[in-house]
Amino acid sequence: MFHMKKLVLMVSLLLVGVAAQAKVNLPQVISSHMVLQRETSVSIWGTADANEKVTVKFRDQKKETKADANGKWMVKLAPLKAGGPDTLTVNDITLEDVLVGEVWVGSGQSNMDMGVNSYVKGDEVLAGLAEKTYPKIRLIRCGRTSWVEATPQNIPAFSALLFSFGVPLQKELDVPVGLMVGAVGGTPSGRWLSEEMFKADSACKEAVAKYAGKPYEEAKKRYQESLEKWEKACAEAKQARQKEPGGKPHPPVEPGDCKGKFGSLYDVHIKPFIPFAIKGVLWDQGESGTAVDGVDQYAMMGALIRGWRKAWGQDFPFIHVQKPSGGGCAWDPQDPVTCKAEKFEALPPHAAPSGNNKYFENHIQLNQYPNTFMAIASDLGSGIHPSCKSGYGARACRVALGTVYGKKVEYYGPVYKSHKAKDGKVIVRFTHVGQGLAFKNGDKLQGFAVAGEAASSSGDSGAAGKIFQWADAVIDGDTVVLSCEKVAKPVWIRYAWSERRAWANLFNKDGLPAIPFRTDE
Repeated sequence: MFHMKKLVLMVSLLLVGVAAQAKVNLPQVISSHMVLQRETSVSIWGTADANEKVTVKFRDQKKETKADANGKWMVKLAPLKAGGPDTLTVNDITLEDVLVGEVWVGSGQSNMDMGVNSYVKGDEVLAGLAEKTYPKIRLIRCGRTSWVEATPQNIPAFSALLFSFGVPLQKELDVPVGLMVGAVGGTPSGRWLSEEMFKADSACKEAVAKYAGKPYEEAKKRYQESLEKWEKACAEAKQARQKEPGGKPHPPVEPGDCKGKFGSLYDVHIKPFIPFAIKGVLWDQGESGTAVDGVDQYAMMGALIRGWRKAWGQDFPFIHVQKPSGGGCAWDPQDPVTCKAEKFEALPPHAAPSGNNKYFENHIQLNQYPNTFMAIASDLGSGIHPSCKSGYGARACRVALGTVYGKKVEYYGPVYKSHKAKDGKVIVRFTHVGQGLAFKNGDKLQGFAVAGEAASSSGDSGAAGKIFQWADAVIDGDTVVLSCEKVAKPVWIRYAWSERRAWANLFNKDGLPAIPFRTDE
């Protein structure tokens, strides 16, 4: 009998020990020093033993739930007011120094991924910012760190662009700011959304169907020709006892397939953040395209934006950096934001630039999506990796303040609204004139080109064989009046229609450059 009692006691103690070891686990994104999004429902989630009771306490809120059969659990905190620091507990786990404020996700390729330490030598403003400690700014990089305070020790490895965005944002709003990065250099947009998001998108379906016909057949033909040429070169090299040439052609991927894998980056660098409540997304990507033949950046990004919003369960603002980087002159070359802009140039001696310029048009078109905004970059400095990251961050912050937060600040340069042809002239009307239209640099307004219905014998052809000629341009209130001796009846208009456009000089008096446009498509 004694032995039986002893055995029961030992089993009881063992069970108590096991129960004590039953542990709640939290994801990387829920940790001490985090920032929770203010004024919205906030998800707190994790794993535990099946049916384990979980209690979450924060400020005056207490939420209870049980883990499901798979050990997953989630609670939602009611909307919170900005402030802190406070303590959040999940059962026996205590998270210290938790703030409430604004949370932004930064994503894309290298211009979002590269750290502050990569740019401080060429950006004096950024170097100065990186030397300070910001108790109300917190940082997290998916897969690398939990939340940390923005200190001189933690800032250097963090995204230069998102940090440069967050510092002025926190200063202007005077609330805590959390910055979350999931970005990888040299990556296409097709790998930043799931295959389900892509296949559910009607615009992407339409683009794939269109490409699957003649364009795909032509791509296969070009590949075969290139392969035969390469194989011939290899045979000749072998006969001559020379090294075999590199650059073996790759066959085109099937229509609708992604070079790489749909969602491979989304799964690793974005999905772990979901459903952490956020305010918005800042996106910088485009140089690497979409990785899906026949689907352009406009269609792919539409699928990505809609897909991310659905996954998060939030219709959050989406701010994207204009591509290509730079290419234009600045209102004030001495301004630290625009000090790396191109120097103003005279108009090219030949006729107006032609062609569709689809690459940079796609990025401008993204603004057509609801709650989506562009950070104008034409006056911020050129290059694959523009050195003035503090300028890019400040411009993106300006856009956020003017659009997301309703501050009385102009965030765009002049934007084409409409035009009317009359008596051999064209009157162009704009929105976002701010304090008024103006030109800067040079002695006249330039960068506009016009074309009539019929082709002439000189100049370069634009879309559908139209001939564009440089126009004389005069500002008249909120409009620009165009005329051209070579085009008696102008119909079509283009402004700054070139990836390099340092000769285009229309601004508003708020110092922001006009956004390029064309009316012929």
